[in-house]
Amino acid sequence: MFRGFHTVASGMIAQQRRTEMLTNNLANANTPGYKAEQSTIRSFPEMFMSSLESARIPTEQSFKLNGLSPVGGISTGVYMQETLPSWIQGQLRETGLTTDIALIDGQLPRDEETGIQGAVFFTLEHENGTELYTKNGNFARSPNGYLTNPTGHYVLDQNGERIALPNDDFQVTETGVITVDGNAVATLGISFAQRPDTLMKQDNGLFTTADGENLQAAGENEAVTFSMQQGFLEGSNVDAGRTMTDMLTAYRAFEANQKVLQAYDRSMEKAVTEIGRVN
Repeated sequence: MFRGFHTVASGMIAQQRRTEMLTNNLANANTPGYKAEQSTIRSFPEMFMSSLESARIPTEQSFKLNGLSPVGGISTGVYMQETLPSWIQGQLRETGLTTDIALIDGQLPRDEETGIQGAVFFTLEHENGTELYTKNGNFARSPNGYLTNPTGHYVLDQNGERIALPNDDFQVTETGVITVDGNAVATLGISFAQRPDTLMKQDNGLFTTADGENLQAAGENEAVTFSMQQGFLEGSNVDAGRTMTDMLTAYRAFEANQKVLQAYDRSMEKAVTEIGRVN
């Protein structure tokens, strides 16, 4: 009976965490470059059940079975194992701002071992000197004349240097070359992740590597192609309709587990107040 409480509770916790994840996705449906999170729910290892043999004269076979008769496996509950971003390209949205730049996926090779498709990112400077990565091209020119993202992190060029701009009147080519008055001043630094599923997600749509090592420059891999479009932003890849449906499904599953938990509670109450009563 108590095992049932644990099993049902694990299901409720898993669905609660899934609902929180879906709620966060829905809240970021209009966030540029946001990648919807997906969850995987797995079962805990099954417990193998056996029953004691009835009293009888021991035989050689019963000694081999240690007096146990196999019954079968029983589930011990479920848990939400992990959440991983979906790297599907979001739709482009025109803004007309020169500081908005959309990074468009081209040919991105897959990892030979896992089959996971790679991903390209804008490269930003972290406070500790390492690199940050983002798909959000909603940039701005800071008061000191450098190109930054909405949280104030400096955008880096292909040489890992900050990009200084005299004003907002600049152009960006499809290959990421920034020109002012027809003169090239910098080239946007684009990084390539062979295994984007290993990246660590930070706040505000930022990513870092798990080991702190910088990603490979996309230009160093001949198999990687991409393009950029100025005056556009890559939108969130959250499907609002599908997310709402998944939220209702998760809520119904939570509600069903709640009903089972109430049934267990009533059974325990009856066992304590009626079956265990001494006349």
